[in-house]
Amino acid sequence: MRRLSLLLFVLLLAGCQPAEQAIHDFPSGTLVDMSYAYNSQTVYWPTAPMFEKSTDFEGVTDAGFWYTAYTVKTAEHGGTHLDAPIHFSEGKHAADQIPLESLMGSAVVIGVEEQSAADRDYLISTEDITAWEAEHGQIPDGSILLFRTGYGQFWPDREAYMGTAERGPDAVALLHFPGIHPDAATWLTQERIIKAVGIDTPSIDRGQSTLFESHQHLFGANIPAFENVASLDRLPETGSYVIALPMKIEGGSGGPLRMVGIIPNE
Repeated sequence: MRRLSLLLFVLLLAGCQPAEQAIHDFPSGTLVDMSYAYNSQTVYWPTAPMFEKSTDFEGVTDAGFWYTAYTVKTAEHGGTHLDAPIHFSEGKHAADQIPLESLMGSAVVIGVEEQSAADRDYLISTEDITAWEAEHGQIPDGSILLFRTGYGQFWPDREAYMGTAERGPDAVALLHFPGIHPDAATWLTQERIIKAVGIDTPSIDRGQSTLFESHQHLFGANIPAFENVASLDRLPETGSYVIALPMKIEGGSGGPLRMVGIIPNE
């Protein structure tokens, strides 16, 4: 974590405030990098191609100055990434259509590490959410809801993180990691008003899911998801903020995500 000013965050939220007032009022705090770097170890779904980076040029040019340029290739869904609602819901927001307001805001972090350690296929329940609310109060409207399973500690060991290091269609049946229960996903769309959900596993549906019902329920309500979120153990359960900006792929079903947590100074 780095100690930096929150100027960018305040400017984004300042709205119609005069520039001088926004600059004068900005607080300082801790920034948390919540995205994994893309490299040869990046975790992808077993059927998705792995990350590739090739060198176009690296070195001193004929004109005598240093120059580097690379070509990268990645599937939309790998590493820390966005799932756009259109990924599982026809006619809903594509990656470039998600309102910016849905990608930033107050963060709520619900930890289910104990349950997930006891059961690799654990389904995060409505009861887990209401138990959190009994201690902290109802999830505020417009929150970004993040689930911390503890599986981020295994990154980038694919077998420990997602249940298998094998690749290809047959490996999908070998996936084992926690996710959101479809009933809890439905409950969130009906009983709470959230901007987005996120989780520190490869998918908001558990590894053994075959219908991806949590995706269907949440995306049908135009609620996007952030997957393979890093450093959730560094965010408090309440009081922090998140900015999650994906690559703006026209019509995309998702894309690489640079996600930042912000913990204001008290």
